[in-house]
Amino acid sequence: MKQFLLPRPADAHGVARLTGDDYHYLANVRRLREGDVFTARLPDGTETRALVQAVYSDAIVCECLAPVERMAGSPSPPIILFQALPKGAKIDQIIRQAAEGGVAEIIPFVSAYTVPKLKGTEGAAEKINRWKRIVKEARQQSGSAVGTSVREACTFDAVFSHWETIRMRSKNPAGILLHQEPFARNGSFHRCLAGNPDCVVAVVGPEGGFSPEEAERFVQAGFQPLVIGANVLRAETAAVYAAAAIRILLLESEEWMLKTS
Repeated sequence: MKQFLLPRPADAHGVARLTGDDYHYLANVRRLREGDVFTARLPDGTETRALVQAVYSDAIVCECLAPVERMAGSPSPPIILFQALPKGAKIDQIIRQAAEGGVAEIIPFVSAYTVPKLKGTEGAAEKINRWKRIVKEARQQSGSAVGTSVREACTFDAVFSHWETIRMRSKNPAGILLHQEPFARNGSFHRCLAGNPDCVVAVVGPEGGFSPEEAERFVQAGFQPLVIGANVLRAETAAVYAAAAIRILLLESEEWMLKTS
C-alpha cells in the first residue's frame, strides 16, 4: 500500500503545500491531479486521506481529510538493527529492506572485518541524507507506519554506548547476536523473545562475520548469540532474514507459547 509521508504538519485548516522533490513525486511520479485522493501519513504517525486541491507548475496543494480509522492492535516492540558496514552499496539495500520491514532504528558501525572505514566527517552528511531518502522511499512504497530512523555510521565501541542507552530507556530489552559460529550457549528466536521484551536489538556482521573477540564482547554485554540454521547467509540477506523473523514472532506472539522445562 503506497503512502506519502508529509514532511511537516498541515496548517490550521488542514492544508499542506508541497514543493521540490515532494511536488515532483506526487505530480510527476504518482501523476496526481486536482480531485485525486491519496493516502498520507503525518509526522506524528497519523494516517489520513489527502485531497488534491490544486496542482501548479512548481507546487501541489492538498487538504488532509479525517484520519483513517483502523482496528487497533497491540503495539509491537520496536526493532533496532546494529549493522556492521558491508562492502559497496549493500548497506543501502539493507536500509531499504529494513525500512520496508518496519525496523525502527538502524545503526551502522565499523567492525574488525569491515572493509569500509570511517573517514572523519568527510562525506558523512551526504551519506546520511542519502540513507534518509532511501528510508522515505521505502516507507512510501511499503506503507510502513514505523518511523524508521537511520544514524550516521559509528565505531565499534560506540555501539555499546547505544546499547547502554537502550537498556536505560527500556524496561526489558532483548539483544540478539546473529553469528556465523555456534556458541555453547547458542539460543533461538523463540527463546530470545519469550520474555515479552519491550525492545529488540539485532546485531548483524559484515562479510566474514565478527571476530571471536567481538562476538564475546557482545555476549558479555547481554546479547544472546544465535546461528540461523546451517546456511551461510550474505550480510544483506542475514539482516532482512533476522528482522523478518523477529517481526513475525512479535506480531504473532499471542499465537505461540515457548515450552520450557
